[in-house]
Amino acid sequence: MSSIKLLACDVDGVFSDGRIYMGQNGEELKAFHTRDGYGVKALLNAGIHVVVITGRRSKMVETRMTALGVTHILQGCEEKQSALEALQKQLSISANETAAIGDDMPDLGMFNTAKLKICVNDGHPFVLSTADYVTRTKGGFGAVREICDLILLTKGQLTNIHGASV
Repeated sequence: MSSIKLLACDVDGVFSDGRIYMGQNGEELKAFHTRDGYGVKALLNAGIHVVVITGRRSKMVETRMTALGVTHILQGCEEKQSALEALQKQLSISANETAAIGDDMPDLGMFNTAKLKICVNDGHPFVLSTADYVTRTKGGFGAVREICDLILLTKGQLTNIHGASV
């Protein structure tokens, strides 16, 4: 994990619990955990790139990720592998320097171009079986933060960012 320079994340089922609440007037709501947000900010402050790659389009995702400082927000991506490969090329970051976290079959494309394949612990059984690491935390409940902290820990930067002894 110490070589990771880019964390690629799915959204639904990873940053959120995977449920979409729909109101009578067509409005959609999702819940994002503040711990995940803190972890993303910590990674960005440590100079590690974060990208969200999602098959859906949502103003909520853009708003939340922009507020966290994420500049790579790829929505409406049916082909996640090619989207991640293009960003890796743009940033001059290799697959060996990339981690990807997902929860369902569409995320396997990201796994094909990442050294470290991560699945949230409530992910699809097949995705769980292909992961190098399974989070202790469910998607939407701090799983992203868990990974952010592990990356920072392996780089010796966890205490620099969070100011706590480990």
